[in-house]
Amino acid sequence: MSAPALLEVNVLKKHYKLNSGFFGGARGFVYALDGVSFTLSKGETLSVVGESGCGKSTLGKTILRLVEPTDGEIWLDGTRIDNLKSGQLRQMRRRVQVVFQDPFSSLNPRQKVRDIIAEPIINFGLASGSELDDRVAALMDKVRLPRDAMMRFPHEFSGGQRQRIGIARALAPGADLIICDEAVSALDVSVKAQIVNLLSDLQDELGLALLFISHDLAIVEHLTHRVAVMYLGKIVELADRETLFSAPHHPYTRALLSAVPVPDPSIKRERVMLKGDVPSPINPPSGCRFHTRCPFVMDRCRTEEPVLRPVGPAGQVSACHLDAA
Repeated sequence: MSAPALLEVNVLKKHYKLNSGFFGGARGFVYALDGVSFTLSKGETLSVVGESGCGKSTLGKTILRLVEPTDGEIWLDGTRIDNLKSGQLRQMRRRVQVVFQDPFSSLNPRQKVRDIIAEPIINFGLASGSELDDRVAALMDKVRLPRDAMMRFPHEFSGGQRQRIGIARALAPGADLIICDEAVSALDVSVKAQIVNLLSDLQDELGLALLFISHDLAIVEHLTHRVAVMYLGKIVELADRETLFSAPHHPYTRALLSAVPVPDPSIKRERVMLKGDVPSPINPPSGCRFHTRCPFVMDRCRTEEPVLRPVGPAGQVSACHLDAA
C-alpha cells in the first residue's frame, strides 16, 4: 500500500529467561519472538496467523509495551517507542489500544458500561461533564449499542455486545492503531461476522490501522489487506491477502490453508498433513525452524536458516529455500 507507515517493527525479539535454583540463575530462554520485522500503514489491516504458541499474542503485547522487548525497535508514526520511559509512554498509549480475546474478563464487572468507556477519556483528560457523556453516547452509537444500555453492567450483555463495549473503550481516546488479539475467537459464528463487519466499517470511517491476531483464516480472508504467517517466533511468509490465499509459497502456509474447511462438499482440496509436534521454543531447531515437519526438507534446511526474500508478486516474501537460486 502507498500510505505511509504508521507502525514499523524492526528485528523485534522477546526472550523469556528460565530461572533455575535458589539464586535464580538462567538455565535457558524461551524464544517467543526472535527477529520479527514488518510495517503497518494507516488505514490498513495486517493479520498475524499461525499455530498456538508461535508468538502472535506476545507480538501484540510487546508492541503495546505490556511486556518489554529484549531487542529490536518499534516505531509509531516516526517516533521510536520501545525505549520510552513510563512517563513518555502516556501519549503512545492513547494512540495504540487493544481489544482482548475474552470479552467478559477484559471488562470490570463492578463498573457500568458508561464508566468503562469513559475511563480512558478521563485518564487522558479529553473531556468532562456533559461533554464526556456526549462522547460516551456517540461511541455507543458507533459500535451499534443502544444509548440506554449505558447504565448496565457487563454481565447483562451477550458476548458479542461485550466485545462491542471493548471496541468502544479502545476507540474512546482516539486511537490510530488497534491491536485485536483473537478478538472474535470466543464468539459464535454469526456474531463473529457482525464484529468483523463492525471493525471494517469503523476502519473505513476513522482510518484505523488494525493488527489482527487470529488463527481463523476464514475470518482473516474476509477482513485483512495483508497477512503475516508466524512459526516459532518468526515470520515465515508475508503477502497481500489475494496472493497469500491463491499462491502461498512457504510449506507451512500451504499446510495452514489446506486445513481451512470448504463449505462446498463438491470442491476437493488436497490436505497437507504435517508430521510431529511443534518444536519447543526453548530449543528451536537449527537452520529452518520448520524443517522437522516440512515435507520438502533438504539438507540445506537443516543447517542454513532462510531469510525473508521476494518470491512472487510485489510484496510477497517467504523464508524458505524452495526455488532459491
